[in-house]
Amino acid sequence: MSKGSGAMPTSTQADDKKMAEMDHAEVHYFNSYNHHGNAGTPILKVIQIAVRYFIDVMRHIKKDEVRTKSYQNAIYQNKHLFKDKVVLDVGCGTGILSMFAVRAGAKHVIGVDMSTIIEKAREIVEANGMTSKISLLQGKMEEVQLPFPKVDIILSEWMGYFLLYESMLDTVLYARDTYLVSGGLIFPDKATIFMAGIEDGEYKDEKIGFWDNVYGFDYTPLKDTALTEPLVDTVEVKACVTDPSRVFSIDLYTVTAADLAFQAPYVLNVRRVDFIHALIAWFDIEFTACHKPISFSTGPHSKYTHWKQTVFYLRDVLRVEENEQVTGFLTSKPNEKKKRDLDITISYELQTDDESRLAEGSLDYKM
Repeated sequence: MSKGSGAMPTSTQADDKKMAEMDHAEVHYFNSYNHHGNAGTPILKVIQIAVRYFIDVMRHIKKDEVRTKSYQNAIYQNKHLFKDKVVLDVGCGTGILSMFAVRAGAKHVIGVDMSTIIEKAREIVEANGMTSKISLLQGKMEEVQLPFPKVDIILSEWMGYFLLYESMLDTVLYARDTYLVSGGLIFPDKATIFMAGIEDGEYKDEKIGFWDNVYGFDYTPLKDTALTEPLVDTVEVKACVTDPSRVFSIDLYTVTAADLAFQAPYVLNVRRVDFIHALIAWFDIEFTACHKPISFSTGPHSKYTHWKQTVFYLRDVLRVEENEQVTGFLTSKPNEKKKRDLDITISYELQTDDESRLAEGSLDYKM
């Protein structure tokens, strides 16, 4: 009871206080579910909604055979690396990776997640008879107290769309620098962003050209806004007009948080006479510590993953011919206000001897 008020704070007041005590990332996390209710939805109800939503997302992710099988194979095929080791699962979710590690012979696994889904993870771990082998901690990696001073292996499924959007990589790096023993292992330990050019005229007209005439009115002021919003979608490999280009690579043993703000050149070699309406990006993941290296790709040439591909529509339509090149720079950095969001700039230039088809430009995108 507050002094002088003579009354308990209301549910909304209490919820506002809880929100005020959270940092920006936490508020952003919970507010991301507010579209399920009004702005006055109590925080506990928002959390319940978030848990239901998270379970639905996790069901979708668990069905992602490429992702789940890759982690399972990396762990099960390398039991000699996990035997009697202490393992840290960063962002453990429902605990699937933690349980893989126990099955592979880990001495103990610590799972950390700031989401309330960890309550369900505890039930899942208990249902599988692994309570004595897995400790689950709810909270920020930077704040929780681990039952072991150091760990031998870090496991994490930290990747976001475009690899870095809403990713947990900075948290994994903190765990690496704070808890990983010298010579310890990280699963996975390599990530690479690729780019390619695609023909996508029909969908570009639907998404961008739509604003030229909205029920007889000129809505072109919204065209630039639509252009700056990348689309996460599945791209058919036949839409690719260029060969892929390796643009940016991460080694989790050496990368720093500062390295995640980068500018990298790209060169796209054109395969055929066609149009390029957009550039796409995807990433490959590698587990190089394995006896037989394991990897998977989220590209259009590979089986479906929940990360799909990220589509960046260009202002221009590039008219390209075989053996020409599209060159430019990909620049990405965390947003200053929302560190898990990204500010991305892509410049492009068509290298051609035909002056009538010359084109170049640059566009800023927000993720």
